[in-house]
Amino acid sequence: MSNAMIEGSFVALITPMNTDGSIDFEGFRTLLQFHEENGTSAVLIMGSTGEVSMLSMEERHAIVRETMKSRTGKMLYYYGCTGTTTQGTIDYVAQAAAEGADGAIIAAPAYICASNEDIVQYCLEVADASAIPLGFYNNPPRVNTDLTTADLLRIAEHPRFVVLKESTTRVGQVAQMCAAKPEMALMCCCSPNLGQVVPMMALGGHGTANMTGNIIPREMAVISKPWATGEDAFNCREAWLQNLPMLHFAYSAINPVAMKSLMAAVGLPAGPLRKPLSPIDPVALQRGLDICRELGLDKTYGYKLNPQQVLAAE
Repeated sequence: MSNAMIEGSFVALITPMNTDGSIDFEGFRTLLQFHEENGTSAVLIMGSTGEVSMLSMEERHAIVRETMKSRTGKMLYYYGCTGTTTQGTIDYVAQAAAEGADGAIIAAPAYICASNEDIVQYCLEVADASAIPLGFYNNPPRVNTDLTTADLLRIAEHPRFVVLKESTTRVGQVAQMCAAKPEMALMCCCSPNLGQVVPMMALGGHGTANMTGNIIPREMAVISKPWATGEDAFNCREAWLQNLPMLHFAYSAINPVAMKSLMAAVGLPAGPLRKPLSPIDPVALQRGLDICRELGLDKTYGYKLNPQQVLAAE
């Protein structure tokens, strides 16, 4: 377990699955090595990108236990530990801590549409019980609860909270958080339709909590590097604009449909989506493969640009 602040590219991994729908632990090992070799600073296993809401408790425990065997210390391992209740979340965090995880990310429990005050108290109770660092994912589209700057700063006062993953559309809130300089890593999701990454990086953000790094990890590492010099800023801008087609593609269907479908098509461990989700349609998938070719990802990463692989996984 490390108390180090996350800086750089914090990638929310997919959950690779076998053709029978079971968890592909060998695929996880391959993906974790892939990210360690390509500039990813930290991974989030079992976030929304990892289809966590469709995993059983036993699968979630097994994923923590098995993926921790791949940890070398070169990359931080965080786990999505949101439960349906406060106690359920505490229990998931405790299991991750017992396995030696570097930290856990929690969000407001889905569906209940709790008040902001309820979620602030939930965060503080989980933090009081936690033995490992925590991050909070402010993600209103998924859970309805939408925390304000004041709410987030109350959470940030707890020493266990070391990461904020921000997914609102408010640049003003990003600016307020950066101006307040809480002792936590400030990160935005990479979805370009939210438009928060470049403003947060320009205002002193510490990196991105991204999903697109599943397919372009080196490029997201450049985009996610904190701005210490003008060169960092220009490199971020260049990489952002160059890879904008892929950033848009990644969110062209509900997460992680587009990303997992494309990963399967280029030969990365991915496997099927868990039903009721289904692969992206072939026309859209072909656009993703065309973007890979235009960006030269077959040469950069050795991707095999074959849409038949994803069709075979259905």
